[in-house]
Amino acid sequence: MEGHYIIETIIKIVIILTVFSALAGITTYFERKVLAFMQRRLGPMHVGPYGILQVAADGIKLFTKEDIVPQNAVKPIFMIAPVIAAATAFIAMSAVPFLPEFTLPFTDYVVRPIVSDVNVGVLFVVGVMAIGMYAPLLGGMASNNKWSLLGAARTVIQMLSFEVVTGLSLIAPLMIVGSLSLIDINNYQDSGWLVWSQPIAFVLYIISGYAETNRTPFDLLEHEAEIITGYATEYSGIRWGLFAIGEYANMFTVSFVAALVFLGGFNPMWIIPGGLAILLKVSIIIFFFLWVRAAWPHVRPDQLMWLCWKVLMPLALVNILITGIVLI
Repeated sequence: MEGHYIIETIIKIVIILTVFSALAGITTYFERKVLAFMQRRLGPMHVGPYGILQVAADGIKLFTKEDIVPQNAVKPIFMIAPVIAAATAFIAMSAVPFLPEFTLPFTDYVVRPIVSDVNVGVLFVVGVMAIGMYAPLLGGMASNNKWSLLGAARTVIQMLSFEVVTGLSLIAPLMIVGSLSLIDINNYQDSGWLVWSQPIAFVLYIISGYAETNRTPFDLLEHEAEIITGYATEYSGIRWGLFAIGEYANMFTVSFVAALVFLGGFNPMWIIPGGLAILLKVSIIIFFFLWVRAAWPHVRPDQLMWLCWKVLMPLALVNILITGIVLI
C-alpha cells in the first residue's frame, strides 16, 4: 500500500510540473493576445496559424540562448536564484486540491488531485510562496549591477508588505470555517460561497495577489521604464525563463486559492460539475490578471506603500474585527 502511495505521489508531481510549466508558456500567448485585442493590434501572428506556435518558438529560444553569467557576479547564488523562483512556485502547489476526487475509468481506484493534504494547507501555500521572495532578492544582489540591486531592494519592500495583507485577508474566512485545510474550506462552501460574506477579504486578497506575483500595476520589481529589468537585468536564456515560469505558476496558485477559499472551490455550480466549475473560476481570475495589465498604468513605489499600509492593511484589520464580533 505504501508503495502505491509513493508511485501515485510521484505521478502527481510529474503531472503538476508538466502541466503548469506548459500553462506558463501558453498563458504568455493568451496574455499577448488579450493585450493586443484591448490595444487594437494583432499580437503574435507569424509563427504558426494565429501565432499559436509562438510559445514553442519562445521555448526553443530560451533553451538555446547563450547563458551569460556576469564576470563579477557571485556565481553560485546568481545561478541558484532562478531555481528558487520556480521550485517554490511548484512546491506551493503541493497543498492545493485542483479538482474533486474522481474514480479512474474501469477501476475502483479513487484519485485525489492533491499531492499532500496537510491540515494547514493555507498556511503552507502562503508560507512557501513567501520564500519565493528570496529568488529575485538573491538574484539581484548577486548580479553586481546597480539596477539589479535596486530591483532586489524593491522586492523586499513590496513582497514583505503585501504578504502581511495576504495573510490578514485570509484570516476572516478562516475564522468562519475554523480550519486551515483547503479541502475543509472547499467543503464548507457546499451551501454558499464565502465571497458573499467576505467581499472585502476577497478584494484585498486579489489586490495583494497582484503585488505578490509581480503583476501590473504592481510590477515594480522589474519596472522596465525605470530600472531596466530590475533583478533580472543580467539574466538570459533558461535562467530568465525560470523566473517567468515561477511568476506564471504563482498566478495559477493565487487563482486556485482564491477559487477554493472564496468562490466555492470545486463544488458543483448550478448545472456545471465541480471539476469544470473550478477551472472556469480560475480561468476568469487569470483573465482579470491580464485585463488589469492592459487597463492600469504602473504606480510609484511610494504610492504602493501608501496603498498597502494606509489603506489595505487597516481595511483587513477592520474586517477581521467585524468578523470576530459577528461570530461571537
